Amino acid sequence: MGAMQEIIEMAKSGNGTVTAQAVARAGFSHGNLKHLVDKGLLEKVARGVYVLPDAWGDEMFNLQSRFKRGIFSHESALFLWGLTDKTPSSYSMTFPTSYNLSKPKAENVRCKQCKTEWYELGVETVETPNGNLVRAYNRERTLCDLLRPNSASDIQAISGAFKQYAGSASKNIPLLSEYAQKLGVASKVRSYLEVLL
Repeated sequence: MGAMQEIIEMAKSGNGTVTAQAVARAGFSHGNLKHLVDKGLLEKVARGVYVLPDAWGDEMFNLQSRFKRGIFSHESALFLWGLTDKTPSSYSMTFPTSYNLSKPKAENVRCKQCKTEWYELGVETVETPNGNLVRAYNRERTLCDLLRPNSASDIQAISGAFKQYAGSASKNIPLLSEYAQKLGVASKVRSYLEVLL
C-alpha cells in the first residue's frame, strides 16, 4: 500500500478526519497531504486538519486540533455530556490565563480563562457527535463553571443541566461538592441540589 492510500485509510479510521501531526507521526511527508488535496481526495478544513470529501466536518475536533490548549467548557461541555439538547451556536473553550486568545476569538470561539491550578481540574476525554475524541471538563466541573461569576450562562440552561444531572445514574455528588468548594460556588450548588435531590 502506498503512502497516499495509507493516509486515506488513516482518515477513514479517524471518522473521515486526519491531522498533519498524525500523518507526520506515521512517517509520511506533508507533500503527500498536499498531493491528496490537489487530487480532490482530501479537503483541508483548517490548519493541519484534513477530511475526506464525503465526510461530515467535525468542527469541535477541528477546533481542538488547532487550539490544543483549549478545553471545551460551559454550554459546549454540557452538549458533549448530553446535559442539554441545544447545539451551541458557537463553542466555548477554556484556556490558561497566559494564553493569547486572538486566534481562537477570530474563529468565533467563546474564550474563557482560568487560574493555572484550576485549568486541568476535571479534564476528561469525550466523544463528539461525529465520533472523534476531544478534551472537555467533566459534568461536575462544568456545572460549577456555569455558576461562577462572569460565566454569562443562561439560567434556564443551568437549571435544565442540574435537573438532568440529578436524575442521572452517573452523578457523583461528592465530586461535585469538592469542585464547588474549590471553585467558590458551594452555596449555589447546594441550593440547586436541595431542590432536586
